[in-house]
Amino acid sequence: MTILQIVFLIIAAATLGAGLLVVSSRNLIHAVLWLIASLFGVAILFGLLQAGFLAVVQVVIYIGAIAILFIFAVMLTRKIVQESNPRFNENWTWAAATALIFFVVIVWALVSWPGISSQAAPLDPRADLVADLGVALVSPDAYVLPFEMASVLLLAALIGAIVVAWEGK
Repeated sequence: MTILQIVFLIIAAATLGAGLLVVSSRNLIHAVLWLIASLFGVAILFGLLQAGFLAVVQVVIYIGAIAILFIFAVMLTRKIVQESNPRFNENWTWAAATALIFFVVIVWALVSWPGISSQAAPLDPRADLVADLGVALVSPDAYVLPFEMASVLLLAALIGAIVVAWEGK
Protein backbone atom coordinates (compact mmCIF):
# COMPACT_ATOMS: atom_id res chain seq x y z
CA MET A 1 0.00 0.00 0.00
CA THR A 2 1.40 3.38 -0.97
CA ILE A 3 1.54 6.50 1.17
CA LEU A 4 -1.12 8.14 -1.02
CA GLN A 5 -3.51 5.24 -0.43
CA ILE A 6 -2.94 5.40 3.32
CA VAL A 7 -3.60 9.16 3.35
CA PHE A 8 -6.72 8.56 1.24
CA LEU A 9 -8.03 5.97 3.72
CA ILE A 10 -7.32 8.23 6.71
CA ILE A 11 -9.08 11.21 5.10
CA ALA A 12 -11.99 9.00 3.98
CA ALA A 13 -12.40 7.62 7.51
CA ALA A 14 -12.28 11.12 9.00
CA THR A 15 -14.86 12.31 6.45
CA LEU A 16 -17.18 9.40 7.25
CA GLY A 17 -16.72 10.00 10.98
CA ALA A 18 -17.60 13.66 10.59
CA GLY A 19 -20.64 12.65 8.53
CA LEU A 20 -21.81 10.32 11.29
CA LEU A 21 -21.35 13.09 13.84
CA VAL A 22 -23.48 15.39 11.65
CA VAL A 23 -26.50 13.14 11.97
CA SER A 24 -25.91 12.08 15.57
CA SER A 25 -25.06 15.44 17.14
CA ARG A 26 -27.68 16.81 19.53
CA ASN A 27 -26.57 20.43 19.13
CA LEU A 28 -27.52 21.90 15.76
CA ILE A 29 -24.52 24.26 15.67
CA HIS A 30 -22.18 21.34 16.31
CA ALA A 31 -23.90 19.38 13.53
CA VAL A 32 -23.26 22.22 11.08
CA LEU A 33 -19.61 22.41 12.15
CA TRP A 34 -19.24 18.65 11.62
CA LEU A 35 -20.88 19.12 8.22
CA ILE A 36 -18.20 21.67 7.34
CA ALA A 37 -15.51 19.19 8.45
CA SER A 38 -17.10 16.46 6.34
CA LEU A 39 -17.35 18.70 3.28
CA PHE A 40 -13.73 19.75 3.74
CA GLY A 41 -12.73 16.09 3.86
CA VAL A 42 -14.49 15.55 0.54
CA ALA A 43 -12.59 18.52 -0.90
CA ILE A 44 -9.32 16.96 0.26
CA LEU A 45 -10.31 13.67 -1.36
CA PHE A 46 -10.99 15.52 -4.62
CA GLY A 47 -7.53 17.06 -4.33
CA LEU A 48 -5.94 13.65 -3.76
CA LEU A 49 -7.73 12.37 -6.86
CA GLN A 50 -6.25 15.29 -8.84
CA ALA A 51 -9.65 16.86 -9.45
CA GLY A 52 -8.61 20.38 -8.49
CA PHE A 53 -11.65 22.03 -10.06
CA LEU A 54 -14.04 19.91 -8.01
CA ALA A 55 -12.00 20.52 -4.85
CA VAL A 56 -12.22 24.28 -5.32
CA VAL A 57 -15.94 24.07 -6.13
CA GLN A 58 -16.47 21.97 -3.00
CA VAL A 59 -14.75 24.56 -0.81
CA VAL A 60 -16.24 27.65 -2.42
CA ILE A 61 -19.82 26.52 -2.95
CA TYR A 62 -20.49 23.94 -0.26
CA ILE A 63 -18.31 25.17 2.59
CA GLY A 64 -18.24 28.84 1.68
CA ALA A 65 -21.90 29.28 0.84
CA ILE A 66 -24.20 26.48 1.89
CA ALA A 67 -22.64 25.66 5.26
CA ILE A 68 -22.48 29.33 6.19
CA LEU A 69 -26.12 29.65 5.13
CA PHE A 70 -26.96 26.77 7.49
CA ILE A 71 -25.16 28.54 10.33
CA PHE A 72 -27.09 31.76 9.69
CA ALA A 73 -30.38 29.86 9.46
CA VAL A 74 -29.70 28.15 12.79
CA MET A 75 -28.74 31.43 14.44
CA LEU A 76 -31.85 33.18 13.11
CA THR A 77 -34.16 30.39 14.26
CA ARG A 78 -32.69 29.93 17.71
CA LYS A 79 -36.16 29.87 19.30
CA ILE A 80 -37.06 26.76 17.28
CA VAL A 81 -33.76 25.11 18.20
CA GLN A 82 -34.43 25.53 21.93
CA GLU A 83 -37.64 23.52 21.82
CA SER A 84 -37.43 20.28 23.77
CA ASN A 85 -39.14 17.95 21.33
CA PRO A 86 -38.32 14.26 21.49
CA ARG A 87 -35.34 13.33 19.36
CA PHE A 88 -37.02 10.32 17.72
CA ASN A 89 -40.65 9.70 16.90
CA GLU A 90 -42.51 6.41 16.59
CA ASN A 91 -41.58 6.05 12.88
CA TRP A 92 -37.81 5.92 13.33
CA THR A 93 -37.68 2.16 12.75
CA TRP A 94 -39.42 2.56 9.38
CA ALA A 95 -36.99 5.32 8.44
CA ALA A 96 -33.99 3.18 9.43
CA ALA A 97 -35.33 0.20 7.49
CA THR A 98 -35.95 2.36 4.41
CA ALA A 99 -32.44 3.81 4.64
CA LEU A 100 -30.99 0.30 4.93
CA ILE A 101 -32.96 -0.87 1.89
CA PHE A 102 -31.75 2.13 -0.14
CA PHE A 103 -28.18 1.44 0.97
CA VAL A 104 -28.42 -2.20 -0.11
CA VAL A 105 -29.88 -1.17 -3.48
CA ILE A 106 -27.11 1.39 -4.05
CA VAL A 107 -24.38 -1.13 -3.13
CA TRP A 108 -26.00 -3.74 -5.39
CA ALA A 109 -26.17 -1.22 -8.27
CA LEU A 110 -22.52 -0.31 -7.83
CA VAL A 111 -21.36 -3.92 -7.57
CA SER A 112 -23.35 -5.06 -10.60
CA TRP A 113 -22.31 -2.07 -12.72
CA PRO A 114 -19.63 -3.19 -15.19
CA GLY A 115 -17.82 0.14 -15.04
CA ILE A 116 -16.91 -0.29 -11.36
CA SER A 117 -13.91 -2.47 -12.16
CA SER A 118 -12.60 -0.35 -15.03
CA GLN A 119 -10.98 3.04 -14.92
CA ALA A 120 -12.07 5.96 -17.04
CA ALA A 121 -9.53 7.18 -19.56
CA PRO A 122 -7.17 9.83 -18.16
CA LEU A 123 -7.82 13.38 -19.28
CA ASP A 124 -5.46 15.05 -21.73
CA PRO A 125 -3.67 17.90 -19.89
CA ARG A 126 -3.87 20.07 -23.02
CA ALA A 127 -7.64 19.64 -23.38
CA ASP A 128 -10.43 21.75 -21.91
CA LEU A 129 -10.82 19.99 -18.57
CA VAL A 130 -14.19 21.48 -17.64
CA ALA A 131 -15.73 20.46 -20.97
CA ASP A 132 -14.21 16.98 -20.63
CA LEU A 133 -15.60 16.76 -17.10
CA GLY A 134 -19.07 17.66 -18.37
CA VAL A 135 -18.88 14.98 -21.06
CA ALA A 136 -17.56 12.42 -18.56
CA LEU A 137 -20.40 13.14 -16.11
CA VAL A 138 -23.06 12.22 -18.69
CA SER A 139 -21.19 9.48 -20.55
CA PRO A 140 -22.48 5.95 -19.89
CA ASP A 141 -18.88 4.71 -20.01
CA ALA A 142 -17.63 7.11 -17.33
CA TYR A 143 -19.46 8.70 -14.40
CA VAL A 144 -23.16 8.77 -15.26
CA LEU A 145 -24.15 6.29 -12.50
CA PRO A 146 -22.44 8.13 -9.61
CA PHE A 147 -23.75 11.43 -11.00
CA GLU A 148 -27.34 10.13 -11.11
CA MET A 149 -27.00 8.54 -7.67
CA ALA A 150 -25.93 11.92 -6.29
CA SER A 151 -29.04 13.51 -7.82
CA VAL A 152 -31.26 10.82 -6.24
CA LEU A 153 -29.55 11.43 -2.89
CA LEU A 154 -30.20 15.17 -3.16
CA LEU A 155 -33.84 14.50 -4.06
CA ALA A 156 -34.18 12.25 -1.00
CA ALA A 157 -32.64 15.00 1.16
CA LEU A 158 -35.12 17.50 -0.27
CA ILE A 159 -38.07 15.21 0.46
CA GLY A 160 -36.70 14.59 3.96
CA ALA A 161 -36.42 18.32 4.60
CA ILE A 162 -40.03 18.81 3.49
CA VAL A 163 -41.23 16.01 5.78
CA VAL A 164 -39.28 17.42 8.73
CA ALA A 165 -40.57 20.96 8.14
CA TRP A 166 -44.18 19.83 7.62
CA GLU A 167 -46.40 21.04 10.42
CA GLY A 168 -49.16 18.64 11.41
CA LYS A 169 -52.60 20.09 11.93
